[in-house]
Amino acid sequence: MQPAIQPTLYEFLEALPEGLTGEILNGQLHTQPRPAGPHAVSGSVLGAKLLNPFQIGDGGPGGWWIIDEPELHFVRNLEVLVPDLAGWRRERMPYPPEDQRFEVVPDWVCEILSPSTASKDREIKLPLYAHYGVRYAWLIDPVKRTLEAYRLEAGVWIETGRFADADQVVAPPFEAVSLDLETFWPPRRPRLAKR
Repeated sequence: MQPAIQPTLYEFLEALPEGLTGEILNGQLHTQPRPAGPHAVSGSVLGAKLLNPFQIGDGGPGGWWIIDEPELHFVRNLEVLVPDLAGWRRERMPYPPEDQRFEVVPDWVCEILSPSTASKDREIKLPLYAHYGVRYAWLIDPVKRTLEAYRLEAGVWIETGRFADADQVVAPPFEAVSLDLETFWPPRRPRLAKR
């Protein structure tokens, strides 16, 4: 009788149903549903704002890849993170991978916080990004309407900027352009009067 072969965590991740995103963080499989509306709006707007000046070079320096939800493999199939957005300088990653596994450490990541993921993003993922040498991290909270920018120095995250509501964001590594933070937020819904 042959022993049963147990699937790996990565095989479990690959078998997740559509609509779930999986990550392997510190040897544990974490799953979350697709993002809610405000989260999706903030991520889409940020990606759109960075694409022309940094990836295409229209109105900015170019020289970057800006990718939505890449599957980062810090250790192939063992340490797998999926940030909301990530960016690579093209001199470090001239071409995106042929498959879904991004194995070059990004220069920048952005996590968009939601009530169900904020703790994981801050307490598990940020330390992992630091451990593997990601140089810059942004945290966006669409509920609080804030953006926090960090730079890695000697393995520690140093805050380089904190922005809110309608501030103009000029923050590394994208300080070549000013981003209008107000455009990141969906309009607030009118409150219904209580009777």
